[in-house]
Amino acid sequence: QVRLVESGGGSVQAGGSLRLSCAAEASAYSTTCMGWFRQAPGKEREAVAVIYGRSAMTDYVDSVKGRFYISRDDAKTTVYLQMDSLRPEDTAMYYCAASQSAGCAVLDAPSRTLVNKYTYWGQGTQVTVSS
Repeated sequence: QVRLVESGGGSVQAGGSLRLSCAAEASAYSTTCMGWFRQAPGKEREAVAVIYGRSAMTDYVDSVKGRFYISRDDAKTTVYLQMDSLRPEDTAMYYCAASQSAGCAVLDAPSRTLVNKYTYWGQGTQVTVSS
């Protein structure tokens, strides 16, 4: 059963922008944590950004700070990731995920630890950035 559906991926040149969307079923949507992760071939899945709490606080990994922006629309149970100034190293499959676990917003936790805190995952959307 698909509970999270990502869209908006594609191929862009370096410096370009993309906006990813994640439409969640109400049963999967979480105001505790909604996160965006990415996984490049041969690499571990890593967190990119998280939006959490009733006041929609946000956090980002250092490599995307100032370039990526996460937001959510609780009424639409949808999460967005605006990605600007894209770089070739941003190329990966991007996944949306939902969590109600403690520590789900701690982005500097070990990748596997953080991934395991997320219950629902989308199927992913590919982002390819060419130089």
